[in-house]
Amino acid sequence: MQTEIQFIDAEISSWGGISMLKKVLDRSGFISYLHGLPLPVQGSNRGYPPAQLFLAFMSGLWCGVERYAHLDITRLDDNLRRLYGWKRMAEHKAFERYFRKFDMSTSQIVFGGLYRWIMENLKFDNFTMDVDSSVITRYGEQEGAAKGYNKHKPGRKSQHPIMAFIADIEMVANFWLRPGDAHTANNFKAFLEETLSFAGDKKIGLLRLDSGFYSKDIFEFLENRDTPIDYITAVPMYEIIQRKIAARGSWLKIEDGIEITGFEYQARGWKGPRRMITVRQKISARPKAVGKQLSLFEDDLEISGYRYTCYVTSLTLSAADVWRLYRGRATCENRIKELKYDYSLDKMNQACFEGTEASLRLMTIAYNFMSLFKQLVIGGNVRNRLKTLWHKMLVIPAIIEHAGDKTIVKMALHMNRRNWMIKLSSRVDELYPESG
Repeated sequence: MQTEIQFIDAEISSWGGISMLKKVLDRSGFISYLHGLPLPVQGSNRGYPPAQLFLAFMSGLWCGVERYAHLDITRLDDNLRRLYGWKRMAEHKAFERYFRKFDMSTSQIVFGGLYRWIMENLKFDNFTMDVDSSVITRYGEQEGAAKGYNKHKPGRKSQHPIMAFIADIEMVANFWLRPGDAHTANNFKAFLEETLSFAGDKKIGLLRLDSGFYSKDIFEFLENRDTPIDYITAVPMYEIIQRKIAARGSWLKIEDGIEITGFEYQARGWKGPRRMITVRQKISARPKAVGKQLSLFEDDLEISGYRYTCYVTSLTLSAADVWRLYRGRATCENRIKELKYDYSLDKMNQACFEGTEASLRLMTIAYNFMSLFKQLVIGGNVRNRLKTLWHKMLVIPAIIEHAGDKTIVKMALHMNRRNWMIKLSSRVDELYPESG
């Protein structure tokens, strides 16, 4: 059988599914809100509208770009330009130049406004927040790249962002980029205060922190606020903590191979004792259990047979409930992995520190919007990763046409998938019955 190559004149987009996200952007009022923010303006008459650069950057992330240079992929898709109604598309260097216009003050105003808009449009309150930090290895001479703690690449320069996550709805509440030599808890109080300002009148019911935030100053800050914030923080296994744990004579079994205990502990410099919860897991029964063995007692056959975790908390719930609540914090580690693997958090950077931070904060906005889309529009019990959604609904050949004031997206989609796409579109209409 011979194969003959022919051509058609119609321009076809590879990303027809982006039209569904564009519909939500329009209906939710996000685009209108974006136009109202004091975005840095271009100095040239040929410069692109700032809101267009924001939306094009977000769309590029949803299409899988990993570096600035990859943004030219979406630029070459003329149907995406038609979808948004733009006259022309920016090349990747335009994004780099634009993000360099951000300084600390501008970034706080613009991205604070975007985080605030998202929080205000969420119908929930009394949520659980996780604050965590991460290490982003850098290989060039970027501003803020410095040698610090780097578990996977010791000695390499890195940057050390701090992030706040809303556990209940799998979203980023705030993001700061920091130099690689910054301590985990550096500027925590200022970061949390800013994050709370974005939340408005919504309340944090529980704050969960890892051992890098184990600090008297942080505990007192949370406890002495006009509205105190309950917390659970992992405790580093200092020698005095190990001795306190080893001295415990009674343990309550809560599951096979898992036992728990609690005690009051007052460290030097503390004004009073705080509640400690300790969990130990038998290694023989649970070889993959998290925690650490007590190094001071490695010769003790009984003690060395367990791995231990310890937490300090202001909660008055049962010890088992405190432990179970903290276990949910593992989801924020998944959010960081998702930002790195699906949104290229560790790849999108430039020499300018403020430019890199602006692009990464916008990346978290794109992540939040997709998270809302998955929960409110797609629904279901399974939260597909972005790369899975490419194959399910984003990578769809389509022709985009205009008829009057209406945009028509003609998708080349198999019959058994058309009903699903129609249901998604109807769901958007139900959520946002009027255009924003």
